Amino acid sequence: MSSPSKHILLLGPAYPYRGGLAAFNERLAYALQDAGHQVTLITFTLQYPDFLFPGKTQYSEDTAPEGLAIERKINAVNPFNWWKVGRELRKRHPDIVIAAYWMPFMAPCLGTILRQFDTRRTQRIGLVHNIIPHERRPGDQLLSRYFTGASDGFMTLSTSVKEELADFSTAPVRTSPHPIYDSYGAQVNRTVARQHLSLDADGRYLLFFGYIREYKGLELLLQAMANPMIREHGIKLILAGEYYGNQEKYETLMETLGITDLVVAHTSFIANEEVRYYFGAADLVVQPYKTATQSGISQLAYHFEKPMVVTRVGGLPEIVPHGEAGYVIEQDAEELAVSVIDFYQNEKAESLEEGVRKEKQRFSWSTFVKTLEQLF
Repeated sequence: MSSPSKHILLLGPAYPYRGGLAAFNERLAYALQDAGHQVTLITFTLQYPDFLFPGKTQYSEDTAPEGLAIERKINAVNPFNWWKVGRELRKRHPDIVIAAYWMPFMAPCLGTILRQFDTRRTQRIGLVHNIIPHERRPGDQLLSRYFTGASDGFMTLSTSVKEELADFSTAPVRTSPHPIYDSYGAQVNRTVARQHLSLDADGRYLLFFGYIREYKGLELLLQAMANPMIREHGIKLILAGEYYGNQEKYETLMETLGITDLVVAHTSFIANEEVRYYFGAADLVVQPYKTATQSGISQLAYHFEKPMVVTRVGGLPEIVPHGEAGYVIEQDAEELAVSVIDFYQNEKAESLEEGVRKEKQRFSWSTFVKTLEQLF
């Protein structure tokens, strides 16, 4: 059974901001509402100063999600705003306030806002995507401790984050895998998807999807693409996502490896309505990450029922069982290439797709909410 109806404030990215965190919070709000709770999303008036944001824009060009209460209130860099917003939200007497936490930069504003609530009336839950960032900087631990010190309990999306969190707090923790991203439309037939993207209908395509950042290990995949067997088997890579720095580094590497003709580059932000075409066109989704906790890309792959190749880092092996939903490999370009060749040469698509369909049942939003409610 669901817990009794609660008045919940959910702090974090949401429309008009774009990206996986905003999509996650919005989908969680819908799931909490489906469970009978009253939910208001409290998002930013300023999330990152432009000079700190590596992409082209922070804002979505999509229409606002229907049926959600979203208020823009938080200025991530203005301490006076944190006190004001915290006190304003305190007066609403919510039962639960959930703060999404993904990087130490957000610890001062979220930690300060959480400290304004009356803990006799309001329970404060940290929804922790990462407690230790992928790209570390001095002061990260101190900042994360400021956030965790303002939380009465935590929800994590992987066992690896739960274990890391033990170094920061003794408060109760619940863990449930990242649910499936099912808000990007229905699956698209491979032929239709490839026609939409002007791809060869009979081609063999891998997909690297999402923001291109250092920790995601794109260079490992590019090195694997240089394996002569990849070219012999007619395999190409769809590179779909916006560069968050180092564009010249990756483009130079492609030229040096002689694989520019094997890469179909769509290196701008992929609008929500276009996502399904990229997954529909691909045979295999590759996540060659150097570090990871969990990944929304895996859950997109599950939604669109695509097998994956992931590296053995963080929570990825928990999400993608080796030999059932794809391949779990070491951070090794040759092993990556061998796995890709095995997929095509031994015609693994049908069996792995069936495995993906079975595994995706684990990742429902209702299960995630029931686990979260255990903290209420």
